[in-house]
Amino acid sequence: MTTPPIQWYPGHIAKAEKALREQLKLVDVVLEVRDARIPLATHHPQVTQWVGSKKRVLVVNRLDMILPQAQQLWLKWFRAQGEEPYFANAQAGVGVLAIAQAALKAGVEINQRRQNRGMLPRAVRAVVIGFPNVGKSALINRLLKRRVVESAARPGVTRQLRWIRISEQLELLDAPGIIPAKLGDQLAALKLAICDDIGDASYDNQRVAATLVDLLKQLEAKAANLLPENPLQSRYKLDPTSFTSEDYLHALAEHRNQGDIERTARHLLTDFRKGLLGAIPLELPPT
Repeated sequence: MTTPPIQWYPGHIAKAEKALREQLKLVDVVLEVRDARIPLATHHPQVTQWVGSKKRVLVVNRLDMILPQAQQLWLKWFRAQGEEPYFANAQAGVGVLAIAQAALKAGVEINQRRQNRGMLPRAVRAVVIGFPNVGKSALINRLLKRRVVESAARPGVTRQLRWIRISEQLELLDAPGIIPAKLGDQLAALKLAICDDIGDASYDNQRVAATLVDLLKQLEAKAANLLPENPLQSRYKLDPTSFTSEDYLHALAEHRNQGDIERTARHLLTDFRKGLLGAIPLELPPT
């Protein structure tokens, strides 16, 4: 049985994307937020086109969910692409000050140009964009030093665009998560599902959990130093080595949940998302 491809493009996102493209004309700086576990899968293909000649600050959030050696690899890779990533754990406030400073620095240049044209300086206008549930609202709340934006560990909480004044120097546009209208790369779509960066109505938990087992086995074979030691065996006392991913899910269901595979798949995904399997990147920089 083949499961249908993962596609998720709810009405509120389509509407918000249209409004965002309008508002981008007013913006000086774009803060693009990605998920540190899947920095490539959480890059929207149209961002470059939307940003145009504006300044872009790349924020790689959820730093706490990968090991420092994985962060170093990504840092090196992004710099080789001519990018300077700002790693953050917005929930805990780590790295947020550097992000604010990067946005303001871009604004200094804009106000210099305004002054040269005989105009008065004004607050820098920045927009925070990224896939659903990558931590945009948590970042805004940290920049504000108070909770003004509802933030929850599920995609699709922010539904409207609105301007928020951070300080005399900085105004932020909070935008709902954006996602391509069509997800052409299904492995990337599965990674979005594993990391809970896409609505759960769009996928089958058992297929997504089996993909997670597959990815963990591949990563252990390729770069064991970037993962905690034997994450599945350590957590569940069941070694995945001799199983296919589907068989492992079945064996785990027998071992833990009286053979309930759906419940086991949900448990496995929740454990990964909460970091209970350890700090695990699901993508490595392309070599």
